[in-house]
Amino acid sequence: MSLSQVLAPQLQQSLALLQAPTLELRALVEQELEQNIALEEMSVQDSEQMDREENDGDVQRDMNDPTEPPADLYKDSATDKESKEPVDDFQAEFEKLTQMDQEWRDYFSQTNVTQRSSQDDEEKRQFMFDSLTSDGSLQENLLEQVRLSDLHEDDSNVAELLVGNIDEKGYLGASLQDLAMMTSLPVDRLDDVLKKIQEIFHPPGLAARDLRECLMLQLERQKRQQTIEYRIVSEFFDALGKRRIPEISRGLGISTDHVQEAMKRIAQLDPRPGNTYQPNNQVYIVPEVFVEKKNNEWVISTNNDHIPRLRISNVYKDLMAQANSSAEIRGYIRDKIRAGNFLIKSIHQRQSTITNIAKEIVKRQTAFLEKGVIHLKPLTMVQVAEVVGVHETTVSRAVSGKYMQTPQGIFEMKYFFTSGIQTDDGSGVSNTSVKDIVSELFGKEDPAKPLSDQEVVVMLKEKGITIARRTVAKYRSELNILPSNLRKVY
Repeated sequence: MSLSQVLAPQLQQSLALLQAPTLELRALVEQELEQNIALEEMSVQDSEQMDREENDGDVQRDMNDPTEPPADLYKDSATDKESKEPVDDFQAEFEKLTQMDQEWRDYFSQTNVTQRSSQDDEEKRQFMFDSLTSDGSLQENLLEQVRLSDLHEDDSNVAELLVGNIDEKGYLGASLQDLAMMTSLPVDRLDDVLKKIQEIFHPPGLAARDLRECLMLQLERQKRQQTIEYRIVSEFFDALGKRRIPEISRGLGISTDHVQEAMKRIAQLDPRPGNTYQPNNQVYIVPEVFVEKKNNEWVISTNNDHIPRLRISNVYKDLMAQANSSAEIRGYIRDKIRAGNFLIKSIHQRQSTITNIAKEIVKRQTAFLEKGVIHLKPLTMVQVAEVVGVHETTVSRAVSGKYMQTPQGIFEMKYFFTSGIQTDDGSGVSNTSVKDIVSELFGKEDPAKPLSDQEVVVMLKEKGITIARRTVAKYRSELNILPSNLRKVY
């Protein structure tokens, strides 16, 4: 036997709701609605009517109102007379439910729940999703081309074999010798069918065995065998990869300007022809928090469009109030109502936590909101957790997968948490800001005299930022910027 800490199911559910982005939260709530008979989602009309009643101060509560316990809930089950003692000790829980429903209603009223999308917006969104189509995978398209080609039946079988060994980038992933050993087919036969695939199948450059062959196949398909770019690819491919322009110029007997123009045309070719048929993995982002400036103050609002407004069903409240309900039925309903109450409270707490974290981010990153990325300040989750009054792991869960819409664009909330570098004046600047400055410096360099990493270190020092040369090299690599010797334009 041993002791171990295990999260209670309700706590696990609460953490899952906190960590889930808006659309996933919607799915989790819908799943709970299917499992919990005591829960129901309020319609848009009911929600708007409730908001209007709240704003007018004319909320009428009766036995059917979800925030008021039924009038006969507290009747004695034996005498069917009113009793001062609650039935099954449930009166206290209904009082908590009343308060919770009221807080839930007030919360949505304060956070502009009525900002729901109009019917036109919903129709446009649905049209966008309905318009999404799938072009099929690369393998499917190639097999279809095999079936539609005029290849002989025997060649079609070999072509299907070769197609099956083409990777997602469009390259032949196995050598002809290996395929010949596995299939007992002559290498010459495989090579003949491969050439037919390379000549007639789409996209151009398909079934190449390396990048050089891929580029040459594309140029050949365009009838450009007599061009400078074809000679560069076929005869000086290594020098092309290292941008040795003078070497290519001497080898071809042409000026460096002509070489550079040819290299620009080569850069327009597709090094990965198979990517044309890769699935479109676009991710549609729904901002969790909106930040905008009104009357010289930053205003934070949460996105409640996709969050269901829940309540406990009146039907099951009435069953609890009926004197002839059995203890088994009452116990079952009690458990479901308790679970529903906890779900409602967890969603409420989730929204409140995210709002408080967003407020603290906005408070500390005002300069970023007004002036841009270069003014992003160092910020840790511990700092925010101390102000919000939660553990740093809670902050981590709350910002995971959540996005904030700001005047500078839409950013993942984790974007605002970054370590910093101490400047000479004693203030701090975030690593993200430093990387942005490095990118700007490289972007303004003279192509004929590209900046070295050490020169960037000196330029940053002049701005009061002291970092090592290897740090600049790391940032340059992350920005996909080549070393200075490969960026030089002659």
